[in-house]
Amino acid sequence: MTGLLIVNPMASGVTEQRLAAVRAELPPGTETVETGGPGEATSLARGACGRVDAIYVFSGDGTYNEVLNGIDALTPVGFLPGGGTSVLPRALGLPRDPIRAATRVAVGRRRRISLGRLNGRRFGFSAGIGLDAELVRRVDRLGRRQDGTRPGDAAFAWTAVKMLADHHARFDAVLELEGLGRAAFAFVANCSPYTYLGRLGLPIAPEASFAQGLDVVAPVRVRARTLPRLAFYAVTGRGQRHARDVLYAHDVDRLVVRCDRPQPLQIDGEDLGDVEEAVLEAERDAVTVLV
Repeated sequence: MTGLLIVNPMASGVTEQRLAAVRAELPPGTETVETGGPGEATSLARGACGRVDAIYVFSGDGTYNEVLNGIDALTPVGFLPGGGTSVLPRALGLPRDPIRAATRVAVGRRRRISLGRLNGRRFGFSAGIGLDAELVRRVDRLGRRQDGTRPGDAAFAWTAVKMLADHHARFDAVLELEGLGRAAFAFVANCSPYTYLGRLGLPIAPEASFAQGLDVVAPVRVRARTLPRLAFYAVTGRGQRHARDVLYAHDVDRLVVRCDRPQPLQIDGEDLGDVEEAVLEAERDAVTVLV
């Protein structure tokens, strides 16, 4: 076996036809294994390390995260877009089309990248405490469509509007970022863009890079009148670095965040419940990816 292809058959963009086309682009001898439940991709990746030349993942961001938590530093991994957003491969510069992405990663051009860790769990592109994690949780509660896909961008945007309305567009400081100050919520980025809204990348932490440590963006507090300005920062990537009411830290190796009360947590777009304390760490030069 020269390679292992890990597939999440429930991912929004994974179909039998696309899977067949992806397999045709990967090196001969690549074995395909479909995941059957949470955590299985981590075990599959851990078991394949040292036995295969490369691991490929056709899924969404949740399964990418599982693989990152099972892979070693040397086995190269290629991420093929199979989810509704698929932030990680897009942030690495791979095509949105999984067949074209498979053609690229099969060539085997390698790149070393850093990862983040939050309370010991690795993440590839982002972690959030508070606002964006609550939004992830609310979207998850919408469930899946009849065809198995997750709600689209319109449902995501409407859920965001509803969430802001429920909070009366008011978010007070409930976090203490050690050495930085108090904030309403925190975005933690390992790259830029932080995420995507359709084709639009959101450079919430515009200086974040796979080649460096972590960047943290944390608004001190939010009111209705400040929302347009914060939205401008998120869409353009300009202004947040020096805003007086935004905490910004660049290329951080370690940061402790303490919550006044339990806050929602997301890692790579997956709801991981509530957290009262988060220890954030950069794991530099952590893994080899195929781009």
